[in-house]
Amino acid sequence: MPPTQKELAKLAGVSSGTVSNVISGATNVSEPLKQKVLDAIKTLNYQPNLIARSLRTNRTRTLGIVIPDITIPFFPKIIRGAESAARENGYFLIVLDSEGSAEREDEMLALLSAQRVEGVLIVTARGKDLNEKHFRHLSDHFPVVFVDRLPDELNVDSVCVDDCGAAEMAVSHLLRLGHKDIAVVTGPLTLRNEQERLRGYKQALQKADIPLNKSLVWSGSFAQDEVAQLCQNGMLRPTKRPTAILSTNGVTGLATLRSLYSIGLYTPEDFAFVTFDEITAEDFFRPGITTVVQPTFDMGYKAVDVLLERVENDKESARKKVRLPAMIKVRESSGAPLNTPSNLSRKNKGKATQD
Repeated sequence: MPPTQKELAKLAGVSSGTVSNVISGATNVSEPLKQKVLDAIKTLNYQPNLIARSLRTNRTRTLGIVIPDITIPFFPKIIRGAESAARENGYFLIVLDSEGSAEREDEMLALLSAQRVEGVLIVTARGKDLNEKHFRHLSDHFPVVFVDRLPDELNVDSVCVDDCGAAEMAVSHLLRLGHKDIAVVTGPLTLRNEQERLRGYKQALQKADIPLNKSLVWSGSFAQDEVAQLCQNGMLRPTKRPTAILSTNGVTGLATLRSLYSIGLYTPEDFAFVTFDEITAEDFFRPGITTVVQPTFDMGYKAVDVLLERVENDKESARKKVRLPAMIKVRESSGAPLNTPSNLSRKNKGKATQD
């Protein structure tokens, strides 16, 4: 027979009420008493009956997160941050994958509702079709915090990087190296974060008094073949080709490098390159890839903080919009334009630097 709370109380030398408070996550238990109960739980290998507890308290102490593709390394890092914050606050986290489908996202949210989760984080698979009616339907079931990808023109709790500022920082880095013909490869512009990164690209050029060349804006998708076609068309055209490329996400960045390497173009010899997000197996890339690094763990952690404040304290307060700064890790891929003194010097150094 599994141990009971009475047996825990006897072993810990505390009352049954104290045991119940510790298990439920109540804050009115002193640290010494709490530690005695936790030691007893460990000794007896006690497993609480979550179903019975949720029926008794009308609380499941469970949160959900829906992400569009768990195979993309960016998202597990967000999940790790969210799970850490949830665990520290006595909550469990259910992770579901929408596979980039709006319809499946709806199915996953319905499943979380059936599981009686108390709040949900969403990295949405939807673009501009996420409207006020859809959001109201969600928030009728549980508090929602949007992470990374944000709905257009909706007043929602959200946590993401400063996308516009991060892209402007990346382009400014290339401009300081002497590049003027800078191409940008984007993901689908139905996503607001991609729109913001494109805005940051344009903003950096404007501040440098460089006119926008629309032929250098390569708007694509997350499909490898489509990205490859965009990049190869742009780099093989008969007119002047760009000396530098910015990719606005890791999936597109990897596809860009693969496609251009396949036709014999390399970085930094043929083009300088900067991408958002660390590319998988970065240590195996030579030269190293200059990267706009997003604070993914912090994004997940902070998103749970915002969600729990909504769950536990104030369901009607003003919406929180958290924007975290990114940083740039400068490596060999973002060299100066060819045949300039700074580029020759950079090649001779042969090692990565940090900005």
